[in-house]
Amino acid sequence: MPITNQQVAGHAFLRQMFDDSYFPDHVVDQGKAILLRLCERIEAERPSDLESMYALTQAATEEFNLLDREFVAAGSEIETVAREWICGEFRFVASAYGFTEADAEELTAGRDW
Repeated sequence: MPITNQQVAGHAFLRQMFDDSYFPDHVVDQGKAILLRLCERIEAERPSDLESMYALTQAATEEFNLLDREFVAAGSEIETVAREWICGEFRFVASAYGFTEADAEELTAGRDW
């Protein structure tokens, strides 16, 4: 399903991670795919309130929890700077879909990275 939100469609997800050689591109690509799937789910399910939005972001956060293993296996990890970049992408997505009041911590509350 193509993304219809033009702000999201034109966004370079995880650009900072792609620009940093510490993070293998093939693993960062998987993180980008998680974020794009999150956007597709938001567009398909159209959450009407923050709780519904948080449920979607929690599912994506769980995917990033699993992806951290891929980073480690590739000699990297989701460390402090990467965590901030990824959380920033979750905030961007929430805002782009009208959830500007979303709590930044709640968007990725289930993270273990």
